[in-house]
Amino acid sequence: MPPALLAPLRRLGRMLLAVGPGIFCIGYTIGTGSVTTMASSGSRFGMELLWDLVLSCLFAWVLMEAYGRFALVTGRTTIHAFRTQLPGGPVLAVLTLVGVVMGQWCCLSGLVGLSSAALYEGLRLFVPGLPAESYYGVLLIAAAVLALMYGLLWVGRYSFFEKVLVVFVTLMGISFLISAFIVLPSPGEIAAGLVPSIPRDDEGHGMFILVAALVGTTMAAPTFVVRPLLLAGKGWTRANLRDQARDSFVAALLMFLISGAIMACATAALFHRGMAIERVLDMVQTLGPVASKYAVAIFLVGTVSAGLSSIFPIAMVAPLLVADYRAGVLDTRSKLFRTLTAVACLIGLTVPVLGSNPIAAQIATQVAQVFVLPLVVGGILVLVNRRELMGRHKAGPLLNAALAAAMGFSLVMSYFAVLGLIERLLEWFS
Repeated sequence: MPPALLAPLRRLGRMLLAVGPGIFCIGYTIGTGSVTTMASSGSRFGMELLWDLVLSCLFAWVLMEAYGRFALVTGRTTIHAFRTQLPGGPVLAVLTLVGVVMGQWCCLSGLVGLSSAALYEGLRLFVPGLPAESYYGVLLIAAAVLALMYGLLWVGRYSFFEKVLVVFVTLMGISFLISAFIVLPSPGEIAAGLVPSIPRDDEGHGMFILVAALVGTTMAAPTFVVRPLLLAGKGWTRANLRDQARDSFVAALLMFLISGAIMACATAALFHRGMAIERVLDMVQTLGPVASKYAVAIFLVGTVSAGLSSIFPIAMVAPLLVADYRAGVLDTRSKLFRTLTAVACLIGLTVPVLGSNPIAAQIATQVAQVFVLPLVVGGILVLVNRRELMGRHKAGPLLNAALAAAMGFSLVMSYFAVLGLIERLLEWFS
């Protein structure tokens, strides 16, 4: 590669490595679940839910800062702190652990199905002779991807995982941002999306379930719960409080830019043509009407990178939180780590084996993530105000106001999720 291109890439790599644990936050947050939700929203309602994305990323920044500050000041991790420092702590700790792990494992199955189907559709762009749909082709790709990811998990350590995620997140970010500039919506359309509103479907029903799913994939509970462990894995201490604050902001900003780019692509390419994303093929062809197959391939690289960047942290979430509950140190070579990551990878094959629609599965699992969010917000709101734990770093008026707003937002989104699920149930039984 020419030196003129190598130098900027090296600088980009150093910048992303400086983000540190925020790379894992992006990996947890922007997977194929985020791609499907943002693309579905953009294809059906344009930029109308941009306000939802802005608030989700804003409160994600607040929560990453609160959890990071608590971790560096006290040296404590989330689940163990919940268990030992909150009223009814053992129950709250178990509920949080189980809720986060179950939600993430369900999400993993959908994202593996979507990534595998997207890879297959990408092959069809350049090998037209392949059949339009191939159950065994997609299943074989899914098995190969999970085997590769598990092999990397078997031999890796934290620093290795971080470097791999830098590669995936870089590919994902560049791909989606380039795609967005190819089909950028008008400034007026973007500005209109900042005004809060609930979009309605053709029957006039409020799309509460999509609003909640967007929050579930952006303001994701696992992002905050595992942050103290990731900071410890990075080796950061109280001396790194400023680094932690910068890491939180940069991670939230990148989450917003990448997610917004996906929504913008779907808006410009499909919404104005009256086409909604229902299948993986629709996602792969998001840019097809306005760009060449190579531009479509760029979007595809971003979609696949999003999936791969999420498999790592999601497969790790169970051993991370079990180690947290025990107040132990995460050992990536332990039998527990390798067993739980193997279980996660096997669960990841569920959607490909069943042949389910991965887009529908992904949106449903993102809604489920919303219900554990108020518990995660409320727990840290109490902990960062404990003077005996935080000392002079106790939360001030600004952080408390932001956390209170995040709590209100999470409760409203949980209510929207309930409304959306009730509407879906009524549709199924009508």
